[in-house]
Amino acid sequence: MSVFGCGFPWKRTAVFLGGVLFGTAGVSILKSKDAKKVYTHCTAAVLRGKDAVMNEAAALKENCQDIYEDANDINEKRYEEENKKKLEAARELVRQYEEKVNSGKAATAEG
Repeated sequence: MSVFGCGFPWKRTAVFLGGVLFGTAGVSILKSKDAKKVYTHCTAAVLRGKDAVMNEAAALKENCQDIYEDANDINEKRYEEENKKKLEAARELVRQYEEKVNSGKAATAEG
């Protein structure tokens, strides 16, 4: 009878030991100075990206504020024009009423 025929799971054990060896080597690689440099450069790139996004967000916020203020100015001018038209219409009604009243007084004064 061979050693491999005794029922011991050699294949599973070999895979397990290979995984342990690979994991240990992987941890060593991840802790190396070169890996640290890569992590540092990646983190720096992420920070630069964050700064760029924040700058764009600030510019967008400023533009939105400008648009909001311009829209308010447009509405104020529109309201002023509407109020002027309403005032002119009211003045015209008063003028017509005064003409009617004055023409009625003139007719009674003549008669």
